[in-house]
Amino acid sequence: MTNPVPTLTLNNGVELPALGYGVFQTPPDETVAATAEALRVGYRHIDTAAAYGNEREVGEALRRSGVDRADVFLETKVWISDYGYDATWHAFDKSAGKLGVDTIDLLILHQALPSRFDLTVDAYKALESLLADGRVRAIGVSNFMPEHLDRLLAETSVVPTVNQVEVHPYFRQPDVLAADAAHGILTQAWSPIGGITFYRDSGHTSTLQDPTILRLAEAHGATPAQVMLRWHLQQGRSAIPKSVTPSRIAENLDVTGFELTADELAAIDALDTGRRGGPDPADVTLETFGREIPEA
Repeated sequence: MTNPVPTLTLNNGVELPALGYGVFQTPPDETVAATAEALRVGYRHIDTAAAYGNEREVGEALRRSGVDRADVFLETKVWISDYGYDATWHAFDKSAGKLGVDTIDLLILHQALPSRFDLTVDAYKALESLLADGRVRAIGVSNFMPEHLDRLLAETSVVPTVNQVEVHPYFRQPDVLAADAAHGILTQAWSPIGGITFYRDSGHTSTLQDPTILRLAEAHGATPAQVMLRWHLQQGRSAIPKSVTPSRIAENLDVTGFELTADELAAIDALDTGRRGGPDPADVTLETFGREIPEA
């Protein structure tokens, strides 16, 4: 089965499916079955991270699926505890070993770590070396605000291909979207349907119950989640939905059968509250968020 969703071309010419299957907070003992199901229904882009603790299970799902490795875009992230030039090279070895692959399609820094940005820069320079060495096909960042991008670009050579950040109808981050676009960086949305607002106290109600989104879903014969994912795709973003429920895994991929109008896209944009659901990138420090990433 081929992936029915559109592909996006990164600033280095590498292509990736616009929708990826995410495994954040998926327990390792559920990851193999859920990821294998995602591959079965047609996902060809899988997003994991060293800090998720389930890279090994993602690799096992890929092997069990029977899908050719060359047909699957694998994306993972280096955690802050492994920042620094040599440590980040070793982080690649750990992730590749757990995934059971020689090459990672997209390797990104998980946080900006502003309190130790020297380590962030050294980690990114390691990514640049891994790219030059052919160990990775593309490199990028996650949770980088515009000022972090400016600092990084001033001290490194390769423009990130991707910036994966929290983007959903209740937290759109227009300044980040604009900064990414200005630098030719693809914005990739984590929590693209606002899932983080369902289980984290951020003062939000569920996006799935939002009257505007419900109205658009009814108008298009779609689900609220499909409307939100369509919003991302039509605005040129990559999105990483996650679920362990087979019906929802399939539903989140089935977003090509309708088109939102310009007015409908603007109506979703207008839902932005400016309140994030996840941690503020400025608050991420080694002292509060550091954790050891096990060896492969």
